Amino acid sequence: MNAPWKPGSQSDRDMFAAYLCDEASLDVLRPVVIEMGWKPEKCNKGGLRNAVQSLSITASPNILMVDLSESGDPLNDINALAEVCEPGTVVIAIGQVNDVRLYRDLIASGIHDYLLKPLSPGQIRDSLAQAQAVFSQPKQQDGAVAKQHISTAVIGTRGGVGASTLATSLAHLFSTEDKLPTALLDLDIHFGTGALSLDLEPGRGLTDAIENPSRIDGLFIERAMIRANDNLALLSAEAPINSPLMTDGAAFMQLEEEFRQAFEMTVIDMPRNMLINFPQLLADVNVVVLVTEFTLASARDTIRVLSWLKANASHAKVIVVSNKVQSSVAEINKADFEASIETSINLSIPYDIKSASNAAKLGQTFAEANRTSKAGVAIRELSELVQGSGDDMADSGKTKKSLLGKFDLKSILSKKEKAPALEQAADVSEAAE
Repeated sequence: MNAPWKPGSQSDRDMFAAYLCDEASLDVLRPVVIEMGWKPEKCNKGGLRNAVQSLSITASPNILMVDLSESGDPLNDINALAEVCEPGTVVIAIGQVNDVRLYRDLIASGIHDYLLKPLSPGQIRDSLAQAQAVFSQPKQQDGAVAKQHISTAVIGTRGGVGASTLATSLAHLFSTEDKLPTALLDLDIHFGTGALSLDLEPGRGLTDAIENPSRIDGLFIERAMIRANDNLALLSAEAPINSPLMTDGAAFMQLEEEFRQAFEMTVIDMPRNMLINFPQLLADVNVVVLVTEFTLASARDTIRVLSWLKANASHAKVIVVSNKVQSSVAEINKADFEASIETSINLSIPYDIKSASNAAKLGQTFAEANRTSKAGVAIRELSELVQGSGDDMADSGKTKKSLLGKFDLKSILSKKEKAPALEQAADVSEAAE
Protein backbone atom coordinates (compact mmCIF):
# COMPACT_ATOMS: atom_id res chain seq x y z
CA MET A 1 0.00 0.00 0.00
CA ASN A 2 1.46 3.34 -1.03
CA ALA A 3 1.84 5.98 1.64
CA PRO A 4 -0.37 9.05 1.09
CA TRP A 5 1.29 12.01 -0.60
CA LYS A 6 2.10 14.78 1.82
CA PRO A 7 2.86 18.33 0.71
CA GLY A 8 5.95 20.10 1.96
CA SER A 9 9.69 19.73 1.43
CA GLN A 10 12.60 19.56 3.88
CA SER A 11 12.93 23.35 3.73
CA ASP A 12 9.33 24.28 4.53
CA ARG A 13 8.65 21.70 7.22
CA ASP A 14 7.92 23.01 10.71
CA MET A 15 10.85 22.79 13.08
CA PHE A 16 8.78 21.37 15.92
CA ALA A 17 5.41 19.92 16.79
CA ALA A 18 4.08 18.11 19.85
CA TYR A 19 1.03 15.95 20.58
CA LEU A 20 0.49 15.57 24.33
CA CYS A 21 -2.47 14.04 26.12
CA ASP A 22 -2.88 16.35 29.12
CA GLU A 23 -2.94 20.09 29.75
CA ALA A 24 -0.47 19.87 32.64
CA SER A 25 2.25 18.59 30.32
CA LEU A 26 1.38 21.17 27.68
CA ASP A 27 1.63 23.95 30.26
CA VAL A 28 5.19 22.84 31.07
CA LEU A 29 6.15 22.44 27.41
CA ARG A 30 4.89 25.71 25.89
CA PRO A 31 7.22 28.13 27.75
CA VAL A 32 10.25 26.03 26.75
CA VAL A 33 9.10 25.97 23.13
CA ILE A 34 8.74 29.78 23.15
CA GLU A 35 12.19 30.06 24.73
CA MET A 36 13.66 28.07 21.84
CA GLY A 37 12.02 30.37 19.30
CA TRP A 38 9.36 27.95 18.08
CA LYS A 39 5.60 28.39 17.72
CA PRO A 40 3.64 27.46 20.88
CA GLU A 41 0.55 26.73 18.77
CA LYS A 42 2.39 23.67 17.47
CA CYS A 43 1.86 22.10 20.91
CA ASN A 44 -1.30 20.10 20.21
CA LYS A 45 -3.73 18.33 22.53
CA GLY A 46 -3.86 14.59 21.88
CA GLY A 47 -1.41 11.71 21.85
CA LEU A 48 -0.01 9.22 19.36
CA ARG A 49 -3.32 8.59 17.56
CA ASN A 50 -3.83 12.31 16.94
CA ALA A 51 -0.26 12.62 15.69
CA VAL A 52 -0.76 9.83 13.16
CA GLN A 53 -4.02 11.32 11.88
CA SER A 54 -2.56 14.80 11.53
CA LEU A 55 0.73 13.78 9.94
CA SER A 56 -0.98 11.53 7.40
CA ILE A 57 -2.12 14.64 5.53
CA THR A 58 0.61 17.17 6.39
CA ALA A 59 4.40 17.18 6.37
CA SER A 60 5.94 15.97 9.61
CA PRO A 61 8.11 18.41 11.60
CA ASN A 62 11.85 18.14 11.98
CA ILE A 63 11.42 17.36 15.69
CA LEU A 64 8.31 15.55 16.88
CA MET A 65 7.27 15.08 20.51
CA VAL A 66 4.52 12.52 20.95
CA ASP A 67 2.68 11.23 24.02
CA LEU A 68 2.35 7.44 24.37
CA SER A 69 0.28 7.57 27.58
CA GLU A 70 -2.95 6.46 25.88
CA SER A 71 -1.29 3.78 23.75
CA GLY A 72 -1.98 0.18 24.76
CA ASP A 73 0.97 -1.19 22.78
CA PRO A 74 3.53 1.63 22.29
CA LEU A 75 6.09 -0.40 20.36
CA ASN A 76 3.53 -1.71 17.89
CA ASP A 77 1.85 1.69 17.52
CA ILE A 78 5.19 3.27 16.67
CA ASN A 79 4.98 1.49 13.30
CA ALA A 80 1.95 3.57 12.38
CA LEU A 81 3.83 6.73 13.29
CA ALA A 82 6.81 5.69 11.16
CA GLU A 83 4.51 5.29 8.16
CA VAL A 84 3.45 8.94 8.24
CA CYS A 85 6.77 10.61 9.21
CA GLU A 86 9.23 12.13 6.78
CA PRO A 87 12.72 10.59 6.68
CA GLY A 88 15.00 12.38 9.13
CA THR A 89 12.36 13.21 11.74
CA VAL A 90 13.74 13.19 15.28
CA VAL A 91 11.15 11.73 17.66
CA ILE A 92 10.91 12.29 21.42
CA ALA A 93 8.42 10.06 23.22
CA ILE A 94 6.55 11.01 26.40
CA GLY A 95 5.02 8.44 28.74
CA GLN A 96 4.05 7.54 32.26
CA VAL A 97 5.18 3.91 32.25
CA ASN A 98 8.34 3.62 34.36
CA ASP A 99 9.67 0.47 32.71
CA VAL A 100 13.34 0.25 31.80
CA ARG A 101 12.67 -2.44 29.18
CA LEU A 102 10.18 -0.20 27.40
CA TYR A 103 12.70 2.62 27.53
CA ARG A 104 15.45 0.45 26.05
CA ASP A 105 13.14 -0.94 23.34
CA LEU A 106 12.05 2.56 22.31
CA ILE A 107 15.64 3.81 22.14
CA ALA A 108 16.69 0.72 20.18
CA SER A 109 13.83 1.27 17.73
CA GLY A 110 15.14 4.71 16.80
CA ILE A 111 13.28 7.00 19.19
CA HIS A 112 15.72 9.75 20.19
CA ASP A 113 14.56 10.05 23.81
CA TYR A 114 11.87 8.92 26.23
CA LEU A 115 10.73 11.35 28.93
CA LEU A 116 8.80 10.25 31.98
CA LYS A 117 5.84 12.21 33.31
CA PRO A 118 5.47 14.51 35.17
CA LEU A 119 7.59 16.67 32.89
CA SER A 120 9.97 19.37 34.10
CA PRO A 121 11.21 22.40 32.12
CA GLY A 122 14.87 21.40 32.48
CA GLN A 123 14.17 17.86 31.31
CA ILE A 124 12.34 19.13 28.22
CA ARG A 125 14.94 21.82 27.49
CA ASP A 126 17.82 19.34 27.50
CA SER A 127 16.02 16.80 25.34
CA LEU A 128 14.93 19.36 22.75
CA ALA A 129 18.42 20.88 22.57
CA GLN A 130 19.93 17.45 21.96
CA ALA A 131 17.28 16.64 19.35
CA GLN A 132 18.01 19.91 17.57
CA ALA A 133 21.73 19.04 17.54
CA VAL A 134 20.98 15.63 16.04
CA PHE A 135 18.78 17.12 13.33
CA SER A 136 21.44 19.70 12.47
CA GLN A 137 24.02 17.01 11.75
CA PRO A 138 24.67 16.29 8.06
CA LYS A 139 22.31 13.58 6.86
CA GLN A 140 23.44 10.82 4.54
CA GLN A 141 21.63 10.71 1.21
CA ASP A 142 19.39 7.77 0.46
CA GLY A 143 21.36 4.95 -1.06
CA ALA A 144 24.68 6.39 0.03
CA VAL A 145 27.12 4.01 1.64
CA ALA A 146 27.52 4.79 5.33
CA LYS A 147 31.07 5.78 6.11
CA GLN A 148 32.62 4.09 9.12
CA HIS A 149 34.18 6.54 11.54
CA ILE A 150 37.65 5.34 12.47
CA SER A 151 39.11 6.30 15.82
CA THR A 152 42.83 5.54 16.04
CA ALA A 153 44.90 5.65 19.22
CA VAL A 154 48.65 5.96 18.70
CA ILE A 155 50.54 4.64 21.73
CA GLY A 156 54.29 4.47 22.27
CA THR A 157 55.72 1.62 24.31
CA ARG A 158 58.48 3.94 25.52
CA GLY A 159 59.08 7.69 25.53
CA GLY A 160 60.94 8.79 22.43
CA VAL A 161 59.88 6.00 20.07
CA GLY A 162 58.14 8.53 17.82
CA ALA A 163 54.46 7.92 18.56
CA SER A 164 53.63 11.64 18.42
CA THR A 165 55.46 11.99 15.10
CA LEU A 166 53.34 9.19 13.64
CA ALA A 167 50.11 10.55 15.15
CA THR A 168 50.52 14.00 13.60
CA SER A 169 51.65 12.50 10.29
CA LEU A 170 48.62 10.20 10.13
CA ALA A 171 46.25 13.06 10.90
CA HIS A 172 47.88 15.16 8.19
CA LEU A 173 47.66 12.38 5.61
CA PHE A 174 44.00 11.60 6.36
CA SER A 175 43.09 15.28 6.01
CA THR A 176 45.17 16.20 2.94
CA GLU A 177 45.79 13.06 0.88
CA ASP A 178 42.39 11.46 1.53
CA LYS A 179 40.39 14.67 2.13
CA LEU A 180 38.76 13.17 5.24
CA PRO A 181 37.51 15.47 8.03
CA THR A 182 39.95 14.59 10.82
CA ALA A 183 40.33 15.42 14.51
CA LEU A 184 43.70 15.19 16.26
CA LEU A 185 43.49 14.88 20.05
CA ASP A 186 46.80 15.27 21.88
CA LEU A 187 46.35 13.82 25.36
CA ASP A 188 49.81 14.72 26.60
CA ILE A 189 48.39 17.60 28.60
CA HIS A 190 51.69 19.05 29.80
CA PHE A 191 54.25 18.11 27.15
CA GLY A 192 52.30 17.38 23.97
CA THR A 193 53.94 18.17 20.62
CA GLY A 194 50.94 17.98 18.31
CA ALA A 195 50.66 21.77 18.00
CA LEU A 196 54.43 22.15 17.58
CA SER A 197 54.49 19.62 14.74
CA LEU A 198 51.74 21.54 12.94
CA ASP A 199 53.34 24.93 13.67
CA LEU A 200 50.33 26.03 15.75
CA GLU A 201 49.67 27.49 19.18
CA PRO A 202 48.04 24.83 21.39
CA GLY A 203 45.36 27.12 22.82
CA ARG A 204 43.25 26.37 25.89
CA GLY A 205 40.67 24.12 24.27
CA LEU A 206 41.61 20.86 25.96
CA THR A 207 42.20 22.55 29.31
CA ASP A 208 38.75 24.14 29.16
CA ALA A 209 37.19 20.79 28.26
CA ILE A 210 38.82 19.08 31.25
CA GLU A 211 37.74 21.85 33.62
CA ASN A 212 34.17 22.07 32.25
CA PRO A 213 33.13 18.72 30.73
CA SER A 214 29.46 19.74 30.82
CA ARG A 215 30.19 22.43 28.22
CA ILE A 216 31.36 19.94 25.61
CA ASP A 217 29.04 19.90 22.61
CA GLY A 218 29.22 20.57 18.89
CA LEU A 219 29.54 24.33 19.36
CA PHE A 220 32.33 23.91 21.91
CA ILE A 221 34.22 21.63 19.52
CA GLU A 222 33.88 24.18 16.73
CA ARG A 223 35.22 27.01 18.89
CA ALA A 224 37.86 25.18 20.94
CA MET A 225 39.64 23.23 18.22
CA ILE A 226 42.45 24.86 16.23
CA ARG A 227 42.18 24.52 12.48
CA ALA A 228 45.35 23.17 10.83
CA ASN A 229 43.88 22.92 7.34
CA ASP A 230 40.47 22.62 5.72
CA ASN A 231 40.02 19.05 6.95
CA LEU A 232 42.15 18.88 10.11
CA ALA A 233 41.38 20.31 13.55
CA LEU A 234 43.56 19.95 16.66
CA LEU A 235 42.66 19.87 20.33
CA SER A 236 45.63 20.05 22.68
CA ALA A 237 47.01 21.83 25.73
CA GLU A 238 50.19 23.12 27.25
CA ALA A 239 49.25 23.02 30.91
CA PRO A 240 51.63 24.47 33.53
CA ILE A 241 53.92 21.84 35.02
CA ASN A 242 52.70 22.74 38.51
CA SER A 243 49.09 21.99 37.53
CA PRO A 244 48.35 18.25 37.93
CA LEU A 245 45.76 16.59 35.72
CA MET A 246 42.54 16.64 37.76
CA THR A 247 39.85 14.72 35.89
CA ASP A 248 37.93 11.46 36.03
CA GLY A 249 38.21 11.11 32.25
CA ALA A 250 34.60 12.12 31.55
CA ALA A 251 35.74 15.04 29.38
CA PHE A 252 37.82 12.74 27.18
CA MET A 253 34.90 10.37 26.65
CA GLN A 254 32.58 13.25 25.71
CA LEU A 255 35.17 14.63 23.32
CA GLU A 256 35.43 11.28 21.57
CA GLU A 257 31.64 11.17 21.25
CA GLU A 258 31.53 14.64 19.68
CA PHE A 259 34.39 13.74 17.32
CA ARG A 260 32.43 10.74 16.07
CA GLN A 261 29.61 13.06 15.07
CA ALA A 262 31.72 15.84 13.55
CA PHE A 263 34.59 14.00 11.83
CA GLU A 264 35.26 10.88 9.78
CA MET A 265 38.64 10.19 11.37
CA THR A 266 39.94 10.68 14.90
CA VAL A 267 43.62 10.35 15.78
CA ILE A 268 44.47 10.25 19.48
CA ASP A 269 48.06 10.79 20.57
CA MET A 270 47.74 8.74 23.75
CA PRO A 271 50.58 8.61 26.31
CA ARG A 272 50.86 5.12 27.74
CA ASN A 273 50.09 6.31 31.28
CA MET A 274 46.58 7.11 30.06
CA LEU A 275 45.95 3.38 29.75
CA ILE A 276 46.51 3.10 33.49
CA ASN A 277 44.56 6.17 34.57
CA PHE A 278 41.72 6.12 32.03
CA PRO A 279 41.32 2.64 30.51
CA GLN A 280 37.81 3.58 29.36
CA LEU A 281 39.33 5.81 26.68
CA LEU A 282 39.80 2.81 24.41
CA ALA A 283 36.17 1.69 24.67
CA ASP A 284 35.29 3.24 21.30
CA VAL A 285 38.70 3.17 19.64
CA ASN A 286 38.75 1.05 16.48
CA VAL A 287 42.48 0.88 15.79
CA VAL A 288 45.52 0.97 18.08
CA VAL A 289 48.86 1.81 16.48
CA LEU A 290 51.41 0.47 18.96
CA VAL A 291 54.77 2.12 18.28
CA THR A 292 57.87 0.32 19.48
CA GLU A 293 61.60 -0.01 18.79
CA PHE A 294 64.07 -2.90 18.79
CA THR A 295 65.30 -2.56 22.37
CA LEU A 296 65.01 -4.80 25.42
CA ALA A 297 62.89 -2.24 27.29
CA SER A 298 60.53 -1.83 24.36
CA ALA A 299 60.21 -5.60 23.95
CA ARG A 300 59.20 -5.92 27.59
CA ASP A 301 56.70 -3.08 27.40
CA THR A 302 55.28 -4.23 24.07
CA ILE A 303 54.47 -7.57 25.69
CA ARG A 304 52.79 -5.83 28.62
CA VAL A 305 50.76 -3.41 26.50
CA LEU A 306 49.64 -6.13 24.08
CA SER A 307 48.47 -8.20 27.03
CA TRP A 308 46.60 -5.20 28.44
CA LEU A 309 44.94 -4.50 25.09
CA LYS A 310 43.85 -8.11 24.74
CA ALA A 311 42.18 -7.96 28.15
CA ASN A 312 40.74 -4.42 27.97
CA ALA A 313 40.31 -3.50 24.29
CA SER A 314 39.91 -6.76 22.42
CA HIS A 315 37.56 -5.06 19.94
CA ALA A 316 40.33 -2.82 18.59
CA LYS A 317 42.60 -3.87 15.74
CA VAL A 318 46.24 -3.56 16.83
CA ILE A 319 48.93 -2.51 14.33
CA VAL A 320 52.44 -3.00 15.71
CA VAL A 321 54.92 -0.55 14.19
CA SER A 322 58.68 -0.62 14.74
CA ASN A 323 59.98 2.91 14.36
CA LYS A 324 63.45 4.39 13.96
CA VAL A 325 64.77 1.06 12.72
CA GLN A 326 68.57 0.80 12.39
CA SER A 327 69.33 -2.84 11.71
CA SER A 328 73.06 -2.50 12.26
CA VAL A 329 72.79 -1.04 15.77
CA ALA A 330 69.57 -2.61 17.10
CA GLU A 331 69.70 -4.23 20.53
CA ILE A 332 67.45 -7.03 19.26
CA ASN A 333 66.99 -8.16 15.67
CA LYS A 334 63.52 -8.29 14.17
CA ALA A 335 63.15 -12.09 14.31
CA ASP A 336 64.05 -12.27 17.99
CA PHE A 337 61.84 -9.29 18.79
CA GLU A 338 58.83 -10.88 17.09
CA ALA A 339 59.53 -14.17 18.87
CA SER A 340 59.61 -12.42 22.24
CA ILE A 341 56.35 -10.49 21.74
CA GLU A 342 54.70 -13.53 20.07
CA THR A 343 53.29 -11.50 17.19
CA SER A 344 54.51 -10.03 13.92
CA ILE A 345 55.65 -6.50 13.28
CA ASN A 346 53.11 -5.07 10.84
CA LEU A 347 55.31 -2.26 9.58
CA SER A 348 58.91 -1.06 9.99
CA ILE A 349 59.87 2.59 9.56
CA PRO A 350 63.58 3.34 9.04
CA TYR A 351 65.50 5.81 11.18
CA ASP A 352 66.00 9.11 9.32
CA ILE A 353 67.37 11.91 11.49
CA LYS A 354 67.89 14.24 8.52
CA SER A 355 64.25 13.99 7.51
CA ALA A 356 63.13 14.57 11.11
CA SER A 357 65.29 17.69 11.34
CA ASN A 358 63.96 18.91 8.01
CA ALA A 359 60.36 18.60 9.22
CA ALA A 360 61.15 20.50 12.43
CA LYS A 361 62.82 23.33 10.52
CA LEU A 362 59.87 23.65 8.14
CA GLY A 363 57.26 23.49 10.90
CA GLN A 364 55.58 20.57 9.14
CA THR A 365 54.62 17.01 10.01
CA PHE A 366 57.17 14.34 9.11
CA ALA A 367 54.97 12.94 6.35
CA GLU A 368 54.34 16.35 4.82
CA ALA A 369 57.99 17.42 4.77
CA ASN A 370 59.40 14.10 3.58
CA ARG A 371 57.00 12.71 1.01
CA THR A 372 59.57 10.72 -0.97
CA SER A 373 61.87 9.47 1.79
CA LYS A 374 61.69 5.79 2.76
CA ALA A 375 60.29 6.72 6.16
CA GLY A 376 57.67 8.99 4.56
CA VAL A 377 56.58 6.22 2.19
CA ALA A 378 56.30 3.81 5.13
CA ILE A 379 54.08 6.23 7.05
CA ARG A 380 51.78 6.45 4.01
CA GLU A 381 51.58 2.67 4.07
CA LEU A 382 50.59 2.90 7.74
CA SER A 383 47.83 5.35 6.79
CA GLU A 384 46.49 2.80 4.31
CA LEU A 385 46.60 0.05 6.95
CA VAL A 386 44.52 2.15 9.33
CA GLN A 387 41.92 2.97 6.68
CA GLY A 388 41.87 -0.68 5.63
CA SER A 389 40.85 -1.50 9.19
CA GLY A 390 37.75 0.61 8.61
CA ASP A 391 36.86 -1.49 5.59
CA ASP A 392 37.28 -4.63 7.69
CA MET A 393 34.89 -3.23 10.31
CA ALA A 394 32.32 -2.35 7.66
CA ASP A 395 32.48 -5.86 6.22
CA SER A 396 32.15 -7.59 9.59
CA GLY A 397 29.52 -5.27 11.12
CA LYS A 398 25.90 -6.28 10.74
CA THR A 399 23.51 -3.35 11.03
CA LYS A 400 20.23 -4.17 12.70
CA LYS A 401 17.12 -2.65 11.20
CA SER A 402 15.06 -0.72 13.71
CA LEU A 403 11.31 -0.26 13.90
CA LEU A 404 11.90 3.38 13.05
CA GLY A 405 14.31 2.83 10.19
CA LYS A 406 12.16 5.12 8.08
CA PHE A 407 13.05 8.01 10.37
CA ASP A 408 16.68 7.66 9.19
CA LEU A 409 18.04 9.13 12.42
CA LYS A 410 21.12 8.42 14.52
CA SER A 411 19.94 7.41 17.98
CA ILE A 412 22.24 9.22 20.35
CA LEU A 413 21.81 8.50 24.03
CA SER A 414 21.85 11.65 26.11
CA LYS A 415 25.21 12.50 27.70
CA LYS A 416 23.27 14.12 30.48
CA GLU A 417 21.14 12.32 33.04
CA LYS A 418 17.98 10.63 31.89
CA ALA A 419 14.96 10.44 34.15
CA PRO A 420 16.42 9.38 37.54
CA ALA A 421 13.62 6.90 38.07
CA LEU A 422 14.47 5.14 34.83
CA GLU A 423 18.15 4.93 35.72
CA GLN A 424 17.25 3.44 39.10
CA ALA A 425 15.06 0.91 37.36
CA ALA A 426 17.91 0.06 35.02
CA ASP A 427 20.23 -0.58 37.94
CA VAL A 428 17.66 -2.81 39.61
CA SER A 429 17.04 -4.69 36.36
CA GLU A 430 20.75 -5.27 35.77
CA ALA A 431 21.20 -6.54 39.31
CA ALA A 432 18.31 -8.92 38.90
CA GLU A 433 19.71 -10.25 35.65
